[in-house]
Amino acid sequence: MNIHQATTSYEKWVASCIPLDRQAISYKHQQMTLDLFPFFRATFYRWVQIWREVCGSAAIAPQLLGVGDLHLENFGTWRDMEGRLVWGVNDFDEVYRMPYTMDLVRLVTSSHAAAAEEHLAIRPRAASEAILEGYRDAMKEGGRPFVLAENHRWLRKIALSRLRDATVFWQKLEKLQKSQVRFPRDVESHLRKLLPDSSLQYEKKRRVAGLGSLGHTRVVLIGRWHGCYIAREAKELTPSACVWARGQGAKGHLTRYGQILDRAVRVPDPFVTPYKGWLLRRLAPDCSRIELASLSASRDEDRLLYSMGWETANIHYGSPRAIPVIKRDLAKRRANWLHKAAKAMLRATERDWLEWKKK
Repeated sequence: MNIHQATTSYEKWVASCIPLDRQAISYKHQQMTLDLFPFFRATFYRWVQIWREVCGSAAIAPQLLGVGDLHLENFGTWRDMEGRLVWGVNDFDEVYRMPYTMDLVRLVTSSHAAAAEEHLAIRPRAASEAILEGYRDAMKEGGRPFVLAENHRWLRKIALSRLRDATVFWQKLEKLQKSQVRFPRDVESHLRKLLPDSSLQYEKKRRVAGLGSLGHTRVVLIGRWHGCYIAREAKELTPSACVWARGQGAKGHLTRYGQILDRAVRVPDPFVTPYKGWLLRRLAPDCSRIELASLSASRDEDRLLYSMGWETANIHYGSPRAIPVIKRDLAKRRANWLHKAAKAMLRATERDWLEWKKK
């Protein structure tokens, strides 16, 4: 099965469990031609289909509940119930039981793809080492979430960069088209409960965002509270692409989004609520993923990648029974195993991308 056949098959599978926005799917296909990194982000289904064959022994490892679609732009910020800014993984659409190595190889491969397109200045080998070092250290110490209060001031500076300006953020949401989607009444009712005032007037907007989940229904409630904008979003979820890659139908498989949130070493976002196949959450400038384009030129890339490796371990600590086995597995692996596997996956992804652009 080549990349075109895999994409057709996967999208047919997704359409068997949720309505797909065909206009958004067409846009996704266009984005996949532009650069290697967006292609990588958009094609987790292809990754999980080929990675065992490409990575060999790196794919044979103890299993746990993993992120799956982990990459450099799957990190962002949110506010906890104390109003403190927290940084970490912010998207678990593809959560599934998998070898712990999948998250590491995919994260490192994304750093190599970003470096190849000059989004990062760090050398690929140094990126591999930084991520693995962060993961190993967190595994030794039991993990620790990134609360950007008195700690991690350097990371707080990155998170609050000028490109995440509130005025620009709300202007983009205000310009969204009105949504004509009729999503389930109980889902809308549950989303309204996340608003600060049940009588608040709002508009329903159609939002096209992300890459992996492009085509999924997204409805945003946007209104004003005490003179300023607020927004809440409902995004329709599907089972992980891991289910499709195993040749199984979507029916009977539920997302494990809530499960991984509850188990990880994590300071929770009080607004994030998985509900009946939908993800409900607050949208705000300080509650979103951090794009590579928003990173300042003075960033400490080695430190940032180390933190991403650490945060990956924070998530994996949500499978406590697997941790002792993972530590033993890590100890016996050769020093360059992760870098080698990521290089192989990058080559495979590049081949698929070049093939995709030919259509």
